[in-house]
Amino acid sequence: MAQLERFTGFRTPARGVDDVMARMRALGDDWPPRDGVAVFNRVYLSVTEEVARRLGLGAFPDAHAASTLAVRFAERYLAAVDAAADGRRPPACWRPLFQYRRHPGIHALQFALAGINAHIGHDLALALVDSCRALGCEPADLEDEFDRVGDSLISLEERIREELMPGPDLLQVGDPLTHLAGSWSLERARDGAWASARALWALRELPGVASEFAERLDGAVGLVGRILLTPLPD
Repeated sequence: MAQLERFTGFRTPARGVDDVMARMRALGDDWPPRDGVAVFNRVYLSVTEEVARRLGLGAFPDAHAASTLAVRFAERYLAAVDAAADGRRPPACWRPLFQYRRHPGIHALQFALAGINAHIGHDLALALVDSCRALGCEPADLEDEFDRVGDSLISLEERIREELMPGPDLLQVGDPLTHLAGSWSLERARDGAWASARALWALRELPGVASEFAERLDGAVGLVGRILLTPLPD
């Protein structure tokens, strides 16, 4: 199941959510603010900080399981960052964001949505499978944790759109951007990730089929990301 096991770690393995946040903050310090990956990194850091806050408040039924899922989830993104930095090819779902990260015709909201699309549409399903293996459980055993992590993402989606959407003085850009951004839904992507994770888990005894499924999922999510990063007119 090489496709499932690829890009599951990064240079300094995370021991917990605090390690993940420290790595994201360090990355943010190294990149210019307008960089497309930096835009997503800020969004994802805010999501991870919210998950950490909820973990501290005891909001998850199983804090260990939730932390495991959050860390395995983040490792997929951080491994893609390391692959790109090392000159290796990141997963197909991440390639558009890394390829277009400095394109002047792409708005910050597009960068944020493309990163969220890659991370939710592809990484979340594989991270759930990773977590089940690490914890020795079934996906159904992590459904509450999956839903609560997803709720943290959805609660921030509206705020992200409001903060990154251009103002009324940029309506020429805003009209096509509104159309493009409105064509993608985080909630639908999360539902798809849950279905994909269950399918991958059911196929775990058929490694060839599971690997092909994961590869096709990666490519399909990458195609959506490329569409989200369509350059818009000035």
